[in-house]
Amino acid sequence: MEKSNSFKYQTREANWQHPWTGDFGFAASDRRYTYGRQSSFNHQSGKPHSTISVISNEKLNPLLSRTVSSIDVPPEIYSDDYESESIFETAKGSNKDKKALSVLHSVISIFGVVRSGKRQMKRLLIMIWLNVVYSTAELGIGLFTGRVGLISDAFHLTFGCGLLTFSFLAMAASRKKPDRVYTYGYKRLEVLAAFTNALFLLFMSFSTAVEALHAFIQEVSEHKHYLIVSAVTNLLINLIGVWFFRNYARISLVYRKAEDMNYQSVCLHVLADSIRSAGFILASWFLSLGVDNAKVLCLGLVSVAVFMLVMLLFKSTAGILLQMAPPSIPSSALSKCLRQVTAREDVSEISQARFWELVPGHVVGSLSVQVKKGMDDRPTLQFLHGLYHDMGIKVLTVQTEYD
Repeated sequence: MEKSNSFKYQTREANWQHPWTGDFGFAASDRRYTYGRQSSFNHQSGKPHSTISVISNEKLNPLLSRTVSSIDVPPEIYSDDYESESIFETAKGSNKDKKALSVLHSVISIFGVVRSGKRQMKRLLIMIWLNVVYSTAELGIGLFTGRVGLISDAFHLTFGCGLLTFSFLAMAASRKKPDRVYTYGYKRLEVLAAFTNALFLLFMSFSTAVEALHAFIQEVSEHKHYLIVSAVTNLLINLIGVWFFRNYARISLVYRKAEDMNYQSVCLHVLADSIRSAGFILASWFLSLGVDNAKVLCLGLVSVAVFMLVMLLFKSTAGILLQMAPPSIPSSALSKCLRQVTAREDVSEISQARFWELVPGHVVGSLSVQVKKGMDDRPTLQFLHGLYHDMGIKVLTVQTEYD
């Protein structure tokens, strides 16, 4: 049977104006076109294609169906009784109830995710509980005995527990589907959690280097046995975490999904803590053997090792959050595609070409195409669709203009 495609076309008339158009900044001559590609039931077995959204500001005479669309705004938002005190109090009470129900629903959903989640999430929860128990015990002992070193290490572990908890909550929240507020979904939370962990590890590397410099200036290093016991216990707990997330203990890991970044940040977190604890143990052992500046040497090596471990993850997560050009697509390939489009007879110019990664493995792009006057833009749109879809761009938005 013959394959068929159906197109939907929407426009807003130039002489039509809604009463609240000015409130939202819509001009009377604003025209926006949206093309959605839908395949018939005979075309379901074909290769799936990404969606192309097209915006145009010129009049066309297409062979497509035409409908008038508008945005429906709830009337109660702009009603005259909005400033009434009784209505305000009622709305305030209902908002509190909604917030309470939302918090309760979030807690219940988190427990549901833990029960039905992956093994890695359950292992991360075990690591969080181990660190919470150990940091609480260390803080209590430090306060009872007056050991400042124990109290300082307990606060360090508590802050690390907070970051691990944030990673866990990001894993749970990323499973939520896109909604009206977060139209792209919640997957980027895992990238943000990985970036936060990487930033914390960079700060830990810097603080360790400062501590090594302080030990070099002080020239006399104290040998405290209770800190050795604390370092050994902390090392054993972190080694459990390293074994839990050993599959992500690679510097040059290829990120295929957002959760890969998050899991690797957790692995690097516990690995960096293990290196830090091992450095303190080695420094104490060398000091007991009478080696001068042993603490300076060990802490300096720890600082450099942690910095090298986390720098690649920091660059990758920061690049995604800053919407850098996708590293998975070479810039030469993007330039070649632009030249191919510009070489078409019906295209005059391409501008504002922007491509970025929403999360690892999900590339988004937008560009503006200037079509020659009197030419049909549908073949150009289909060409752009196929060209960039083959490069791995999932969502492409195109704005068409005419000479």
